[in-house]
Amino acid sequence: MEVGYGEDRQARLLRERVQNRWISAYAPLRHIDPVLIVVALMLSGVGIGAIFSAKLQALTAQGLPTTLYISRQLIALVLGIGALIAASVIDYRKLQSYAAMLYGGAIVLLVLTLTPLGTEINGSQRWLVLGGFQLQPSELAKIAVLVAVAAILHEAKGKPGLGTVGLGLLLTLVPMALVFLQPDLGTSIVFVWLTATLFLIGGVKARYLVGLVVTGFVGVIVALQMEVIQTYQLGRLTSFLGASDPALAQGGAYHTRQSLIAIGSGQLSGKGLFEGTQTNLQYVPENHTDFIFTVIGEEFGFIGTSIVLGLFLLLVWRGLRVAVLSKDLFGTLLAGGIVSVLAMQVFINVGMTIGIMPVTGLPLPFVSYGGTSLIVWFAMVGLLLNVHMRRF
Repeated sequence: MEVGYGEDRQARLLRERVQNRWISAYAPLRHIDPVLIVVALMLSGVGIGAIFSAKLQALTAQGLPTTLYISRQLIALVLGIGALIAASVIDYRKLQSYAAMLYGGAIVLLVLTLTPLGTEINGSQRWLVLGGFQLQPSELAKIAVLVAVAAILHEAKGKPGLGTVGLGLLLTLVPMALVFLQPDLGTSIVFVWLTATLFLIGGVKARYLVGLVVTGFVGVIVALQMEVIQTYQLGRLTSFLGASDPALAQGGAYHTRQSLIAIGSGQLSGKGLFEGTQTNLQYVPENHTDFIFTVIGEEFGFIGTSIVLGLFLLLVWRGLRVAVLSKDLFGTLLAGGIVSVLAMQVFINVGMTIGIMPVTGLPLPFVSYGGTSLIVWFAMVGLLLNVHMRRF
């Protein structure tokens, strides 16, 4: 009897040891994708250097501290790392329960932005000033819409009906309209692209997608006829077509014209850090935000821009890998949505600096100056990590 008891106890201990090793092998922290973190940090580092170079001469001329912009960006970077950790620690599947709360909070902030509480800069009222920090609710709304639409598509279990599609559109159109009123046409387009991608991944029927595309085209035509899109916005969308013509480049195409000169002058290896003529003389407007890519192109040339684009491509690849390996539809939708927005913003931002896309005001993720944008993108990387860590 004693021998039998000893054997049972030994077998139980062995079984528990094997189970513990099995559980440990699939513990989320053992499956962090370091590439996502390293690439995000590298892009942010490039951005901080480019921002410093873009504003160095202007701040010096004004007698202001040369670290004014990068100190703010560094604070946002620290907060962004915190957001990454928070977004990766909590099981992403629990976000479904909080989707309505996140979405409602984002809508409230967007509404407040359009009230006297909002702050207007350069003709656009997109910010809320909280204790010296400029919060841009439209960036937060990207995550809110992503989670909300992904949640309802997950509930449909890959077979969304007309009701699900209608609800998804409603969840998208409300923040899109509020952002358009700021006005911010570029971010409004992001919401449309994001939801279209989620519908495609979520299994929405082809006839519904075709119907939505046709409705979208009709909506754009009606908006143009009713002059819903303001004249300067329409000018930005079309002016890049004449950027190569010096006679036309003094108006709306000025940004694109100067951007092309800056990037072209960088040639193969660039002029060197702080040596960019177009950058130092501030010929390119908003070269620390929307046109930050011109600083990289002028000072680091084709080699530098290729490295930056390569980092973005690596980030997109790792994100797609996360989407494919996800254990459920909700994770796939989250990862796929993040990757689609990242790819879109990079393509449009870089495209408008080299004259193949209209000027829409979309920042370059991780690189452009902007605290809220940087924090939100690190949170999105945190969500990618979250899905990847829990793929088993």
